Amino acid sequence: MRRHTVTDSPYGPLTLVAEDGTLCGLYMTDQRHRPPQETFGDRDDTLFDEARQQLKAYFAGELKEFTLQLHLHGTPFQRIVWDQLRRIPYGETRSYGELADALGNPGASRAVGLANGKNPIGIIVPCHRVVGADGSLTGYGGGLPRKRRLLDFERGSALF
Repeated sequence: MRRHTVTDSPYGPLTLVAEDGTLCGLYMTDQRHRPPQETFGDRDDTLFDEARQQLKAYFAGELKEFTLQLHLHGTPFQRIVWDQLRRIPYGETRSYGELADALGNPGASRAVGLANGKNPIGIIVPCHRVVGADGSLTGYGGGLPRKRRLLDFERGSALF
């Protein structure tokens, strides 16, 4: 059974979705690949205290690594990529090619990019930390301005 809530952030409202009490989605307004609202279940603001606390601490610059239990729906390859995303340290970036290399498949950078774009739990599973081979900002489901703000924030260049 799915339930959802909406919480404020420096990026605007974030929709948090839980399945059987475990976080399975975090979506920004106007996010690419955002599932239809009707798939989020009823609104229930009581299930998300820990997620809200950790997000608040993250945006305050006090939390560098989320410790929430997550339920990631995706293909086996997508889940492996999302696991690699969680290994990118706060304030650092990796290229799609570096992630493909870490997976032992150097030719899979495009597939890594596609999996990255389908990440259902933005910010917490930090897909914003993935950049182009030359360090340039490339696609982000929440939009490139949000990606830049998140990276600047994590690098200490911008505070909320």
